[in-house]
Amino acid sequence: MSKPVVAIVGRPNVGKSTLFNKLIGTRLSIVDDTPGVTRDRIYGDCEWLNHNFLLVDTGGIEPYSTDVILSQMRAQAEIAIETADVIVLVTDLNCGVVASDYEVASMLQKSGKPIILCVNKCDRVGAPDPEFYEFYNLGLGDPVAVSSVHGHGTGDLLDEVIKYFPETVDEEEDEEIINVAIIGKPNVGKSSLVNRISGENRAIVSDIAGTTRDTTDTFVENSFGKFNIIDTAGIRRKSRINDAIEKFSIIRARMAVERANVCVIMIDATEGFTEQDSKVAGIALDQGKACIVAVNKWDAVEKDGNTMNEFRKKLAVDFSFMSYAPVMFISAKTGQRIDRLFEMIAFVHSQNSMRISTGKLNEVLAMATSRVQPPTDKGKRLKIYYMTQASTRPPTFVFFVNNAELFHFSYQRYLENQIREVFGLDGTPVRFIIRERGEGKK
Repeated sequence: MSKPVVAIVGRPNVGKSTLFNKLIGTRLSIVDDTPGVTRDRIYGDCEWLNHNFLLVDTGGIEPYSTDVILSQMRAQAEIAIETADVIVLVTDLNCGVVASDYEVASMLQKSGKPIILCVNKCDRVGAPDPEFYEFYNLGLGDPVAVSSVHGHGTGDLLDEVIKYFPETVDEEEDEEIINVAIIGKPNVGKSSLVNRISGENRAIVSDIAGTTRDTTDTFVENSFGKFNIIDTAGIRRKSRINDAIEKFSIIRARMAVERANVCVIMIDATEGFTEQDSKVAGIALDQGKACIVAVNKWDAVEKDGNTMNEFRKKLAVDFSFMSYAPVMFISAKTGQRIDRLFEMIAFVHSQNSMRISTGKLNEVLAMATSRVQPPTDKGKRLKIYYMTQASTRPPTFVFFVNNAELFHFSYQRYLENQIREVFGLDGTPVRFIIRERGEGKK
């Protein structure tokens, strides 16, 4: 299940970006007194009372402006509003209610989404200024007094926001279904693969990059299991993204990865590996997803007896940061190896969900440390007391040691290789947490 989306909107220079930075706890949005500094939507993860959600900062809305930049900012904000679960309308106490506030409020009410009215710049502690009650005229219910600079009232604001989040779905019903995100740069054949899998034209297929705007879901059941295939918009370099709708498509693709159990990273066999392919893969890597590298359009490549091996060797270098991901050569057009792809998806999902007993882990640890002694520094040797598995998806292991600083990256990589050699863990990243005995996480 993807995170709820909360959009912060309002006219320019009411403090939306300052509020956004305060809520996510980092200075991500540019803050300046000049209206219009925030032009594109900016996204950040936020958490409140065990609710995780995606917070969206938007450019200011000028309802009737003919200025090109302001019009584009309005279009960006409208897209964010359309896809948000909850909308926070930010207003300015110092300016009072102005005509633009009424117009923005009217636009938001037409969306039918839950709206929280935030009156910003209430910097004085105590009872609100008399001007505060003027904001009831917007017809959006009780306003929430907030100081985005000092943080006053942000807890009350978030309390109101989470009231509108959808109830948590019982995931046990969907446990058998594997969510699979098809990701890649534009025009590598993602929609063609979905159409081949589903046996119908579920997605528009075109040579024009960017045809797919939204994510689409296709349910498939076969001998390998039950699968929900998520087709995503192609992810381009930021420098090549000009269209407002396409910018939001990229965010949806990121959200699809978040929702997925397995990511199929598609590469165009006729073009080979590109820098953008590594960035696409990095999104799945950062979120700890099981991954398969699918080289599409293999039917269009001129081959001899060694073509596949040479291609595989090159990908091993290009994807050295994701060496655990199996590589498959497919053709969405002809259906070549599509059945084998489903088998591999089910396999890497099981590896990503694998749980290993503490006893077996420590047997491997003892064998590995006896074969290669832990590192030393200035006469002090690393001691690894024991290890255990903390969680799955991805498999996460906790090591209890005498000194975390001695646990060098190279030795961690060695132990990871030993664990993979014994238990497999193909297609999935693994994560290590290092703790000094008696101390918190390092």
